[in-house]
Amino acid sequence: MRTANDAAGVTAELAAVPAHERVALVDPRFVGHVHTLRLALTDPRFPAAAVRGALSVQPEARTALARAVTAATATARISGSGGGAPTAAPARALGPAESLERETAPAGVPATVPGRAGQARPPLGSAPRPGADAGGGDAGAASSADAAAHASGEYTESRSRSRSRTRPSGTAAAPGAHSRVDDLAAALDAEGVPVHRPELGVLVAAVPADALSRAKAQDAVDAVDDERVRLRSAVKSRDGFFTTFCISPYSRYIARWCARRGLTPNQVTTASLLTALIAAACAATGTRPGFVSAGVLLIASFVLDCTDGQLARYSLQYSTLGAWLDATFDRAKEYAYYAGLALGAARADGDDVWALALGAMVLQTCRHVVDFAFNEANHDATGNTSPTAALSGRLDSVGWTVWVRRMIVLPIGERWAMIAVLTAFTTPRITFYVLLVGCALAACYTTAGRVLRSLTRRAERTDRAAHALAELADTGPLAELVAKAASRGPSSYLAPLSAALGAAAVLAGTAAAGFGSWVPVGCAVLYAVLAGVAVAAPLKGPLDWLVPPLFRAAEYGVILILAACSEVNGALPAAFGLIAAVAYHHYDTVYRIRGGTGAPPHLLVRAIGGHEGRTVAVTAAAALLHHRNQGFTIALTALAAALALAVLTESIRFWVSSGAPAVHDETGEPA
Repeated sequence: MRTANDAAGVTAELAAVPAHERVALVDPRFVGHVHTLRLALTDPRFPAAAVRGALSVQPEARTALARAVTAATATARISGSGGGAPTAAPARALGPAESLERETAPAGVPATVPGRAGQARPPLGSAPRPGADAGGGDAGAASSADAAAHASGEYTESRSRSRSRTRPSGTAAAPGAHSRVDDLAAALDAEGVPVHRPELGVLVAAVPADALSRAKAQDAVDAVDDERVRLRSAVKSRDGFFTTFCISPYSRYIARWCARRGLTPNQVTTASLLTALIAAACAATGTRPGFVSAGVLLIASFVLDCTDGQLARYSLQYSTLGAWLDATFDRAKEYAYYAGLALGAARADGDDVWALALGAMVLQTCRHVVDFAFNEANHDATGNTSPTAALSGRLDSVGWTVWVRRMIVLPIGERWAMIAVLTAFTTPRITFYVLLVGCALAACYTTAGRVLRSLTRRAERTDRAAHALAELADTGPLAELVAKAASRGPSSYLAPLSAALGAAAVLAGTAAAGFGSWVPVGCAVLYAVLAGVAVAAPLKGPLDWLVPPLFRAAEYGVILILAACSEVNGALPAAFGLIAAVAYHHYDTVYRIRGGTGAPPHLLVRAIGGHEGRTVAVTAAAALLHHRNQGFTIALTALAAALALAVLTESIRFWVSSGAPAVHDETGEPA
């Protein structure tokens, strides 16, 4: 921690902090909750964040902060020559070498631990550890906010559990004293740097002007237990019924237990994956004890899956890698469990349910692509109004309808609970039947609602949204050639119509002709042509978000139909592996876009053929190798291995070395 007595001193202290580090400024008169400072100073997702009297700035906004401080220095000099401006309180520039000490540190005692960021010690159960998921080596810069508040002599941590009175949101304190830290935050806003100001609710952040105001602010701090607020805010504000009422009431305490022992969200995510893989192995035994154990372990895995996100929110350990791991591991767990059920059914009574397992995976993946594409298309649409959306908003005011609609879409909590119970008490075939029916109804409900919204809203989609949809389309070289030759202007419905016709043609042709015919190859070529027509113009139409899910349904469906019709030993498990590899690539694309880094390199997309190229390749393999005993299975296995190697290598390289901004799923949208 470094102390500056004026604006010039702040400039000098900031200059001493390496440019790649995060810094924070805290007014020494600050009075407030520890968690208020965490929210302002330790969240790595924003270039700048502030509450009353405290400001943190990420490396990308350091230049703007330096300009703001320089301007403040010039203003202070003019004021000092007789301008009569208010005297600024000294600010504290927190460098990278400090971290939070234990929350029990006495008030007024500096609680800093000198050393490199990676060696600093955070308090148990509080801010992120330097070098952990919350932004790597720059975490220590903001983590010393609590120490600054303690060292100022003006802040006493007190979490009274004996007082029950609370204050309404937004009444943290009277306007209070003028603070140069707040001036700097306003200057960053004026420069175009988005300054995140967290919603504090009943938490307190104040810069008192006198002793009486300070006493009132301290009473307000004592009246609110910030640990209870912190635990409550660790849970998503919008989640499924099962998760909200059956998991979150106790998983938040598991998250706190993990935080106090220095565990990171990524470690909990990995534990959840391992638990689910053990559950899949139990299901694969094909015995009733194995099925019961699998159901119990699947629920345990889901508890850990909830815990990792709550731990991230509790300790503000957000990262792009963590969001990506959380999402992709969810899919890996679910699909591995499907494979375990299929193996268990074969061992139990020789029942072949691989087609059902593959169908469940295809349906669930297509549902997610619908979600992703719709959200990206409407992420920043202007004039985004719809009577359907207005009706949904009115229904939200009727409490029970909210939970009914959340359960209808069969989110991950309800889905996994249903799978676990059915696994324990029925057979894999019944489990898959119920799962397919439930997911199909949910898909129809959500897709129909989104189509209706898109048709009734008057929205203009941006170039960014069109670019995101083009990346989600996963177009390969064949469709690109057609798109260049069929260059056209924007059209309201031509893109989804072309995609739908192509998907229908290849699926119907493959199903009608069956395995071994050349008809599916011709249909696949027609599909590639129509796919090129669909992406020949920017995807800005009202229903253009349907293009990526239609492409996914066509590609996955062709593989499923050919494998199911082939009656070749091992073809369905090989097809399961191939679709899993391709689906991984598509999820990887989604989370790169969400992280603000764009899709995987275009060279990789071209190298793996794009969706239309892979469809042509699979249909050609079926036509060429139908007379050979295991030829089609070997071809699917080889293609799956090659795709998995290519996409995993690039994906791991990217996520390990990525400089993408930290993100986390705060939408609460059920997965």
